[in-house]
Amino acid sequence: MAEAIIKGIRGQGSGVRDILVSEPREDRRQYLEQSYGIKTTSSNKDVASSCNIIILAVKPQNMETVLEEIGEDISSDKTVVSIAAGITLAYLSSRLKTKKLVRVMPNTPALVQKGMTVMSLCECFSDRDIDVVREIFMSVGEVLTLPEKYMNAVTAVSGSGPAFIAYFVEAMTEGGIKIGLNKDDAFTLAVQTAIGTAQLLESGMGPSKLREMVTSPGGTTAAGLRAFEEKGFKDTVSFAIEAAKNRADELGKGRG
Repeated sequence: MAEAIIKGIRGQGSGVRDILVSEPREDRRQYLEQSYGIKTTSSNKDVASSCNIIILAVKPQNMETVLEEIGEDISSDKTVVSIAAGITLAYLSSRLKTKKLVRVMPNTPALVQKGMTVMSLCECFSDRDIDVVREIFMSVGEVLTLPEKYMNAVTAVSGSGPAFIAYFVEAMTEGGIKIGLNKDDAFTLAVQTAIGTAQLLESGMGPSKLREMVTSPGGTTAAGLRAFEEKGFKDTVSFAIEAAKNRADELGKGRG
């Protein structure tokens, strides 16, 4: 995700000029420097002390260690952005000197600048300060601001959602193979159908409207939808979203 953000900033002409990235692996540092023309370091403290905006692109399980390492270098004028699932603003505030904190949930389509990012933040920001953060994430897709109480639900829908959609495409591909298509053709059909459908929905056509347009009474689509209903498709999706949200809640325990 950190690389996606770097790529977006560089590719979309963001106003952010200087980027310093902390990366423990030397080969990875060389790759990032050569690919994006940025500076790298092996020290988290270097980033914390040198930068005005610090993005914590680390796993939730590693957050405590990272905050202990950089805490003394985070002054009250710095902005800290966390993209770790389950890590609350209150948790960050209890361990850092700054109140300029942003909790962000991006998703993997950011890799192709089609991401969905949701931000939660305190009311201490000026428009100018938050506009810079918003611009960073707009470079990789769409940005929405919501109260923090919704963030774990956001994690379940848009954070985990790409994996759920990919799983559905995988199932469509396997279904196509089962009825006689070769793997490549089945995959192409499934992927392009997903892309086209998403663009139709993005154009403003509601999902129910689109479903009704495709479904003729007694036709092939109706037969397939009936099979979904018989197998409890909507309930399965709902259970998956709820399971992901519950896991985000668990990751946040002790970090609230």
